[in-house]
Amino acid sequence: MPASSIQTSIRDSLQSALSGVAANVYDSVPEAVIPPFCALVPNDPYLQPNLIGQSTIKLQINLKITAAVAYMSNSASLDNLEKLIISILAVIPSGYIVGDISVPSIVSVGSSNLLSADIPVSTYYTQTN
Repeated sequence: MPASSIQTSIRDSLQSALSGVAANVYDSVPEAVIPPFCALVPNDPYLQPNLIGQSTIKLQINLKITAAVAYMSNSASLDNLEKLIISILAVIPSGYIVGDISVPSIVSVGSSNLLSADIPVSTYYTQTN
């Protein structure tokens, strides 16, 4: 059996689940983004090992899904972000713990202003060799 990896076991499967939302989906932070989008970003703490009495490596993986929309008018952008967040929550696979969603904030990427919020998610990973 091939060795597992966090990329294939966690990020790829979460990205695949998120592909059902009406937004561009990135499994890491890209250099340039096209809104609306969601990106998988490591959260703090990122990896939490659980090694007590274990012969295998077991980790809690903490990620955040950054959701963002174009910022043009406050009320319309906020409505669009809320709709995107609801659609993301609807497709998160079983086995994930979803935390409290951050307050929306305006971020600049290149020449674009975006309204974004972070959705913290956690799941468990066991390394196989």
